[in-house]
Amino acid sequence: MTLCARLMSGCVVLLGAVALLLAPQSSAQATPSTSASIEARREQLRSLFDEEWQYVLRTSPEWATTLGDRRYNDRLSDNSPEFFQSDLEKKRTFLTRFEAIYPAGLSRQDALSRDLMIRELRQDIQGAVFKDWEMPVNQMGGLHLELPDLVTLTPFNTVADYDNYLARLRQISHAFDQVTANMRKGLRDGLMPPRDLLEKVAAEAEDIANKTGESSPFAKPVKDFPPSVTAPEQKRLRETVLTAIADQVVPAYQRFAAFVRTEYSPHGRTDPGTWALPEGAARYRFAIRRITTTDKTPEEIHALGLRQIDEIENEMLAVAHKLGFKDLASLNDHIKSERSFYATSGQQVLDLYTNYARGMEPELPQLFGHLPQSKLTVIPMEASRSKNAVPADYTDGAADGSRPGHINVNEWDPEHRVVLNIEAIAYHEGIPGHHLQLSLAQEMENLPEFRRHAGYTAFVEGWALYAERLGKEVGHYQDPYSDYGRLENEMWRAIRLVIDTGVHEKHWSREQMVAYFHRYTAMDEPNVQSEVDRYIAWPGQALAYKLGQLEILKLREEARQKLGSKFDLRAFHDEVLGNGALPLDVLDSEVSRWITSQAK
Repeated sequence: MTLCARLMSGCVVLLGAVALLLAPQSSAQATPSTSASIEARREQLRSLFDEEWQYVLRTSPEWATTLGDRRYNDRLSDNSPEFFQSDLEKKRTFLTRFEAIYPAGLSRQDALSRDLMIRELRQDIQGAVFKDWEMPVNQMGGLHLELPDLVTLTPFNTVADYDNYLARLRQISHAFDQVTANMRKGLRDGLMPPRDLLEKVAAEAEDIANKTGESSPFAKPVKDFPPSVTAPEQKRLRETVLTAIADQVVPAYQRFAAFVRTEYSPHGRTDPGTWALPEGAARYRFAIRRITTTDKTPEEIHALGLRQIDEIENEMLAVAHKLGFKDLASLNDHIKSERSFYATSGQQVLDLYTNYARGMEPELPQLFGHLPQSKLTVIPMEASRSKNAVPADYTDGAADGSRPGHINVNEWDPEHRVVLNIEAIAYHEGIPGHHLQLSLAQEMENLPEFRRHAGYTAFVEGWALYAERLGKEVGHYQDPYSDYGRLENEMWRAIRLVIDTGVHEKHWSREQMVAYFHRYTAMDEPNVQSEVDRYIAWPGQALAYKLGQLEILKLREEARQKLGSKFDLRAFHDEVLGNGALPLDVLDSEVSRWITSQAK
């Protein structure tokens, strides 16, 4: 499961629910009886954390596989309406039980973990009213793309691993039936993605359906067996896997593609913004609160984006003058027309990511006191999703260390991809960005599992965007064009604040979004098109990057001013990352507490 994939999941009534979520979370409870000791409550809390985590793994077997837990590798998730209802009831029960544990006397970390769990459960419960499961696919995610990706994350070391895989293949048809039924219900309820995005979904499913036999992405595991699998077992497994692909997987994809193409996409909405959906305004505001962990309004975010664009434009202009160009327009035109700024092959793109990631490794001790044990690899992105995907993304390593984290590099249409921003993206997706932050969190044995794998988007993506600047601070971006690419990335994320709120709040058209990108950047056309479609498909997600980065920069400056000569950048980074991912308001409180303690 990619990080992107992770990091996505009546009006008066809805607004009331959102208001409840925004209300300050109180930990005040009725005083427990004197017989309930602090130690007993601590053990009760930790036991409940584990119970809830085991429930998550059991009901999300694909997520368990991603984490390296093999217990459920023979299963796929239940996507029936009955499951979503029972899951909601289970969350309500967990919420009641967590709220019943009196927090007084618990350690700071235990109390924080309890508060975070309560916050998460409340948010899940309140968000359930929007029925996102009735709109489960888009051009960047959904069952049709997640299944091939899952193959790359599944271990194939024993005969049992292959038999588990076979069991999953045989459930794919049923899984598509469930998702299709949910989409039909969404159609009846007016919960429809935009039509042009659905046409891309149909094309993606058709492309996978057309890859039969050993060319199928589902046949990869039987092309190269480990030594532990005997020749007779290899023959059996190859035959049974290929039979399952032919008899079940391919027909399931064909049916799904035909459904999306002929029955579903013709009814897709014509307006790209979330505002066009039922309760669209409340839906978008809830998405902003959930994803950014702030209470900023769309108007505030839009205005912030405009200010950020002005600031970054001035920095870019300074680089343009250094390169001998009078203004940004002439430099951007030069970049767009100069062939040497574009890739020549997918392998070249892959090598650039690899070299930049490796080149950053020796610099890390200058920036961090604690480094993760998990290794990083750079691999090609799964072809089934690359056409409509981002330039690169990151997949966590397995928590047990059996699989390294990896940057997935998009090799599709390399001749039209500008290479100037690859250095910055390599630091973002790899080190000191996603790989370092997420690997450190996984390795924190003092935290409950749900915090070790927390995915607060504003923190995770904010840190990764902040990490792009760290390369500059340790002397990288020696090529001024690469430094301009870094600033283009900054501009890219600032533009998101304007475009995301523009389409979902201000009723912008897709054409306006594209034109805005071209006005301020030299971004290549495949990237512009996929980015615009991404913001349409994932309302609010794109806001997280800049808001998270700005919060970290603000805290760093506060620490520098208040600590003066005592300020240690390595210690600051260790503190920011030392609690795993956090909501931005909680991060502010934790770092402020740290600053006070350091000052004393």
